Amino acid sequence: MCLAVPTKVVRIVEDEAEAEIGGLFRRISVAFTPEARVGDYVLIHAGFAISVLDENSARESLGLLEEMEAGLGAQKETGS
Repeated sequence: MCLAVPTKVVRIVEDEAEAEIGGLFRRISVAFTPEARVGDYVLIHAGFAISVLDENSARESLGLLEEMEAGLGAQKETGS
């Protein structure tokens, strides 16, 4: 299964960008998304931005990931 994660672009230099998710910063390639701008949310897969998202879609996806994480944490606590 492949997973692309929404991240926010905070800086772009040529075809590389610095992106932030949950307080962590990563260097990514924006070669496949030349339309990406600082402040945009992009889907990241294997270190590459593969598409630009609108903010509402990105926040919805991040919220779902947080819910999944919370559910997994609850399962670990109960031993399920």
